Amino acid sequence: MENLTQPRHAPQGRRKSSAVYRRRRLAIILIAVGVVIVLVGGGAVAWTAFTSGGTVNAVPTPTPKRTPTRTPTPTPTPTPTFNKSANSIDDPMSIWVVVNKLRPLNPQNFVPSDLVDANVPAVFTSTLREPTARAVEAMFAAYTTETGDAMRIQSAFRSYETQIEVYANNNQDDTQSARPGFSEHQTGLTLDISPASGECALDECFAQTAPGQWLAANAWKYGFMLRYPNGLSNIEGYAFEPWHYRFVGIELATELHNTGIQTLEEFFGLPPAPDYQ
Repeated sequence: MENLTQPRHAPQGRRKSSAVYRRRRLAIILIAVGVVIVLVGGGAVAWTAFTSGGTVNAVPTPTPKRTPTRTPTPTPTPTPTFNKSANSIDDPMSIWVVVNKLRPLNPQNFVPSDLVDANVPAVFTSTLREPTARAVEAMFAAYTTETGDAMRIQSAFRSYETQIEVYANNNQDDTQSARPGFSEHQTGLTLDISPASGECALDECFAQTAPGQWLAANAWKYGFMLRYPNGLSNIEGYAFEPWHYRFVGIELATELHNTGIQTLEEFFGLPPAPDYQ
């Protein structure tokens, strides 16, 4: 009967099994709770996507702002400068040769090799260098077309020998006539122009005639310049001769017109030549 009054103790093996069981149960509960949370969260996201009519998207990554590329400032194109060395100012066969009281022709008895007669009216002769003759023909034709009037050559090429006579006939007046070997007429690039009527021939009043005014405005277009303009005798050495035109070519004549420079001496940086040395 003694054994019936003693407390009963569960076997050691049963106590261990019960603890393991509880731990497993707790783990299962935790796992179940985690699954429920995931399902609930996913369902909420799905429900939001469904009710909004869209799809579930990840949070968009902000697009980085593009720094605008700076356009380089273009380098200005340099304005082309006139090439003053394109032709000689010393060679008597150059259309840019400069002849004045300090710059005689070399040789002084020079004769151009390409003299021809221009097909235009002339008082004495229309002999000029070939490029000058062609330019004169075009210029005279343009004047007649525009005005219905006509011009003529009063004087053209003069040889060294002819210039001796001209200088003597002008009483060797250095303001009115060039000395032999110093005359632009000897280059074959220069001519004196007058109206076909002869009005104001070789006179300052030629500047007021229709041909004189037309030439002053248009001669540069054909390669000519007024060689002895009014008021510049202290530079080029001669009194005003509105009839005296010198062929220099369209390129140089245009440059002189555009720049407003009136003498070859100033344009080429030569010293003034008012008198002979």
